[in-house]
Amino acid sequence: MERENMVKSVSRALDIIQIVSSKKEGLGVTEISKQIDINKSSVYRILSTLVKYGYMEQDEDTGRYKLGYKFLEISSKKLESIDLRVEAKPFLRELEKETNEVIHLVVYDQGEVVYIEKLEGTETLRMHSKVGKRAPMHCTSVGKAILAYLPSSEVLEILDRKGLPEHTNKTITDRNAFLEELVKVKQRGYALDLEENEYGIRCIAAPIFDHLGKVIAAVSISGPTIRMTNERLAQLQVRILQIGKQISARLGYMDEILNS
Repeated sequence: MERENMVKSVSRALDIIQIVSSKKEGLGVTEISKQIDINKSSVYRILSTLVKYGYMEQDEDTGRYKLGYKFLEISSKKLESIDLRVEAKPFLRELEKETNEVIHLVVYDQGEVVYIEKLEGTETLRMHSKVGKRAPMHCTSVGKAILAYLPSSEVLEILDRKGLPEHTNKTITDRNAFLEELVKVKQRGYALDLEENEYGIRCIAAPIFDHLGKVIAAVSISGPTIRMTNERLAQLQVRILQIGKQISARLGYMDEILNS
């Protein structure tokens, strides 16, 4: 019975934390009591305990309770310990199993993308990519997915420094055309590489954001043109966007679209 009561108290405390977190201006004891149908004295005791340990704080003027800074301290430690590869791996494997194609995870670094994970899929496909290798941003789907969400000043600086060298005859080498392409990428949320980096290879990618809402990485599906037809790329759009959002959520990114 004692253990059951202890668990019940923890459950009530978590319910109170959830309710208080939803109100920016905070809540009073009576308001909380009404929402979770617990008598005011019990609510007060729980709140007092939470205040003592820094998980809740009370406004001296209004008497309302708000979340304490202890939550920020804990969340900061959690975010610091997050490993992108570890958090993304289950989603990458899921995508590989569904598509049987090559799955890439890249990070943005100094105007280029760096491959940090590559799952080969079950179909035969020879690509230049490998873990640890760098690649240009302008002709890869992962690169374009990241560039579309970087500040415009940073994008222009990268273009000035790196240029738009031709990798195939389908590479976008005109600056204005490329900037227009990035606008389209941001509008639809995903990027395409239609044999712009390697002949015979088409890719689709989505950006990955960190807890501050900053784009830091991208995930992609790559395959040969014979399999990655326009129809299949259209079918993969929803899935790649979903995977990008799920990985972002694991990194602490909060956005309403993640719940859609």
